[in-house]
Order: sequence, then C-alpha cells, then structure tokens
Amino acid sequence: MAAVVLLGTVIAASFYWWPAGATEVRVFTVREENGSAGATVLDASGYVTARRRATIASEITGRLVELRVEEGMPVAKGEVVARLDDKLYRAALELAESRLAAAERVVQEAQVEIELAELTLQRTTKLLADGVVGQAEYDDDRIRLDALRARHASMREQVAVAEREVAVRRAEMTNTVIRSPFAGIVISKDAHVGEMVSPVSAGGGFTRTGICTVVDMSSLEIEVDVNESYISRVRPKQRVEAILDAYPDWRIPARVITTIPAADRQKATVEVRIAFEELDPRILPDMGVKVAFRDVETDAGETSRPKIRIPKAAVRQQDGEDVVYLVSNGRAERRAVRLGGETGDRVEVVAGLSAGEQVILEASEELNDGAAVSVQ
Repeated sequence: MAAVVLLGTVIAASFYWWPAGATEVRVFTVREENGSAGATVLDASGYVTARRRATIASEITGRLVELRVEEGMPVAKGEVVARLDDKLYRAALELAESRLAAAERVVQEAQVEIELAELTLQRTTKLLADGVVGQAEYDDDRIRLDALRARHASMREQVAVAEREVAVRRAEMTNTVIRSPFAGIVISKDAHVGEMVSPVSAGGGFTRTGICTVVDMSSLEIEVDVNESYISRVRPKQRVEAILDAYPDWRIPARVITTIPAADRQKATVEVRIAFEELDPRILPDMGVKVAFRDVETDAGETSRPKIRIPKAAVRQQDGEDVVYLVSNGRAERRAVRLGGETGDRVEVVAGLSAGEQVILEASEELNDGAAVSVQ
C-alpha cells in the first residue's frame, strides 16, 4: 500500500513540475561578471589584421629547388626559406670573373710596356742632347709612350667594367637565396619544389609569383569600420572591449590606436585601428571580432560593481518595455527589466534579474506568462 502511495506522489509531482504539453525552451543561467570601466558608447565589428605581413617572392625568375618552410613554422629575420636553381647564374659569375682576371693581366702587360717605353725615352733624350740621334727619333719614342699610357688607362676602364659585371653576377647568385624579411609565422605555402617562380606574373598560371606568406604575430591589431555619424564617440587611447567570434565568452581588453583620417564615401564609414593590450596565441589574423567602445568620462570606480549581461536574444519588447521570460517551477514567468549598454551579442541588465535565475532564449511570440515549459 505504501508503494502505491509513493508512486502516486511521484506521478503527481511529475505533472506539477513538467505539465502536459510543455514547450521546450533553451535557457541562459544568469551570473554576475566583473564590471569594466565605462559604459558602452558604441559597438562595431571588424577583423584582426597584421601590420607586418609579407608574401615572400624572388627578385629573379628561376626554378625552385629547395623549400625549407611549412605552414605554422616560425622563421627568424634573414632566415633562408627557399633556394632557386643557380647553375646558369653560377656559370655567368665564373665567366665574369674570368673576364676580370684577363683584363687585369692585360693591364699588367700594359704597365710593363709603359715602364720599358719610359726607359727608352730617357735614353733617347740623352742621345738627343749628345747629338747622336735626331729629333724625329725622339718624337717617335715620346709619342709611343703617350699611346701606351692611353692604352693603359683604357685597360683600367675595362677592368672596372669587368668588376661591375662580377658584382652584378654575384647579386644574381645572392638573389637565388630567398630570406625572410622579418621574424614571424608562415601562414601559407604558395609554391612547391620544381615550380617556376618569378617576381612578375608570366601568364598561363604556370609561374608562381609568391613562395610563402609570413605574418609578424606581434603586430596583430583590430581594424573596424565605424559609421561616420558616430565617429565623434571615438578617441585615441580610448578603452575598448573586444570579443572574437571564435571565442564569444572571452572579453579582450584593448585600446584605440588612431582613427584613419579618411572616410569611405561608398560605405559612409571611417576606419579605426585598435591595439590589443596583451596578445594571445588564440588571436589569429583575419578573425572576425566585435568591439565595444567605452565611455571615457565614466568614473573608474564603476569597475568594482559586478554586472549582469545576458544574450540579446532573451529580451523582448512588450507594451513599450523590455521584458524577459524566466523558468520558474516549470512555468514561464514574465519579468520587466531595465537594460544598460550592449557588448557584442550581450546586453547589460541594470535591474530586474538576479544571479542564478534561468532566462529563456529566443522566446516565441506565443509564449505567455505562466505557460508550461521544459528545459531542453
């Protein structure tokens, strides 16, 4: 008999807590959060960008014979990331060095001939003074010396030209070694060993113009477009709260760097640059981000006041006031609330809610106060 009574009690309780025909709902459990200085005066969205980002390419056209990097690999400034086939450039360098050596030997020969011609002219000058030779022979020796000196100067110019050619060929050899211009992380590999690479597109899609892309992760920042009607609310060094789309519960402190002094006439927006106060490995280039600009005039003492933020999807407009629906004893309870500033997809509730209560998300228009509900 006692078992029957107990079973009846359980059944009755189940009908009380989970009424028949109850609507399934999703809920958000209210909790208090540490406040942040300043109320939100403006919301915007944008992307994480890198101020230092480079697609590394070669300065000459050649076939890629070595590639030392992969996606996600760190590289140091000046580190070799790839090499091109240098056989032709090496042969051209050796030929230029041979020409330089030959030109230097010709200059040495010309120098010896000049020294011999100077000795001959000295003897002829003495013989002319003694009357042994005539003026014509003296003039021949003098003119020959002048011709040798002119030839020597010409040979020296040829040596200088050969030296410049060697410098060019050495530069070409240096260009077959591709190095990273700065320290960073490789985020893409755009060419493979065996492919032709070139600083300009050769057409046809068979020549790569880039080898890999490197990003300096220490240069990450946020770029957002702010409607020009609200740009007056943005100030340099203004506090900003950033929320990555990938981590909606992670609030990242940041500050305004500057406002780009030019507007986009097509979108009627102005670009704003924002710096992270502290970088984190989870922050990646091109991530979507939402930002909330804080009121610079708000008293900093507000930081100690805990705040309650709930998803915007939980708030409805009814009879000219903001309301939410709570789950209370298996029933929907209508509650009027007073809202504060918005941050991303969350809105602050200044009054009307307490920590621990369950707010119904995306409540349907048919849901009324006292309706039977069950939590999914």
